[in-house]
Amino acid sequence: MAVVEQKMSCHVLTLVPIFLLLVYALFAVSPFIDRKLSVTKSSTAAEAAPPSAAAGVTVLYSRRNASGVERIEEELARARAAIREAIRSRSYRSYKEEGFVPRGAVYRNPIAFQQSHIEMVKRFKVWTYKEGERPLVHRAPMNNIYSIEGQFLDEMESGKSPFRARTPDEAHVFYLPFSVASIIHFIYQPILSKKDYDRGRLHRIVDDYVGVVAGKYPYWNRSGGADHFMVSCHDWAPEVSTANPKFYSKFIRVLCNANTSEGFRPNRDASLPELYLQYGQLGPTPTQSRSDHPPSNRTILAFFSGGAHGYIRRLLFEHWKKDNDNSDPQVQVFEHLPNRAIYTAKMGSSKFCLCPSGYEVASPRIVEAINHGCVPVLISANYSLPFAEVLDWSEFTVSVPVERIGELKEILEGVSEERYLEMYERVKRVRRHFVLNRPAKAYDLLHMVLHSLWLRRLNVRL
Repeated sequence: MAVVEQKMSCHVLTLVPIFLLLVYALFAVSPFIDRKLSVTKSSTAAEAAPPSAAAGVTVLYSRRNASGVERIEEELARARAAIREAIRSRSYRSYKEEGFVPRGAVYRNPIAFQQSHIEMVKRFKVWTYKEGERPLVHRAPMNNIYSIEGQFLDEMESGKSPFRARTPDEAHVFYLPFSVASIIHFIYQPILSKKDYDRGRLHRIVDDYVGVVAGKYPYWNRSGGADHFMVSCHDWAPEVSTANPKFYSKFIRVLCNANTSEGFRPNRDASLPELYLQYGQLGPTPTQSRSDHPPSNRTILAFFSGGAHGYIRRLLFEHWKKDNDNSDPQVQVFEHLPNRAIYTAKMGSSKFCLCPSGYEVASPRIVEAINHGCVPVLISANYSLPFAEVLDWSEFTVSVPVERIGELKEILEGVSEERYLEMYERVKRVRRHFVLNRPAKAYDLLHMVLHSLWLRRLNVRL
């Protein structure tokens, strides 16, 4: 089959906020293109013993296992070389016609992203451990605020994903399919007193599960967990590793609660977009279909509706809540609206959609705003944004520091019409990366989550 080669222009940047060595090399500015890059860093076996008795087993590697590791590493080395060559030549190479080609300022380096995604689709395999029983393992919420947790799990266990490894020996990464949301629901409820919030039970369940798979298989021990990951959208998820941080230091946590002030590590963990899915839906219902209203029909400057969760939203309400003291039609901030249809209509009629953090940093409003063509206004502190190793969020969002919430209208009115129209078009361009499909499709939300994992695996050599 003929090789498809496509020349592209490379968007030049001057700053990359992600500290992954590989990501810095591949998705950063053009001055890095012509250098000899060290794109891997060593990862050694865990220094600490697994946190359960079962994990104290010493693993003796067979020749077959060693050759399997060598094969995996050779394959990853070829992928790294292909991405480096794409950056050097400013062109991507594929063995099939590509249906989508990333272009424009929304991408840190569209060529590197394109080639990396091609290599991922061609090579990347994920093994989901079979151990454990429902409802704490192999089951997670498929709707409401934690829905992405269950949707990802179901996608990987459905048997339909091309990324599913047939055997663990061919896997590049290993998925621990416990659900923090399910653990909280089935183990912690009802919460009747302050002591019921103690994270000890969560720690024991996760530690025991890791202990079982580490004692039964060689994979955790050979990498110290550097090629193992979890996925969770629950607020407590970052705390699975707090009881034994040294043991979990290389473990990949894919989290909605990507708060760097609470231990989220952008160079190791991956940020997960938060979704709100109604029961039985992958997106808006027909009566709440995503809005493609042109800018001329967007008569509201800024809109928000949501509960008074956390100090950032309380500040927002103090300054801008829609009541008798604030009748400004251009900044519409509500604590409650009568129904979802009104919420969707207002989002589709607004130029900017306010996305303040709640109790935790992530908010489903970011994805909702993008799906409705509304430029997200990010109001948060210490939030590591999803897919930031690939997407330049500054090109299609506005960031407002928490201390400047009172200046919201002035800041947004200061965005020129030309700049707003650019961001509006770029929001529509990135929309495909935040759409949930089942089964997953190229460059959609689940593919982007997998790509975040793929990049972190490329950055580890066993």
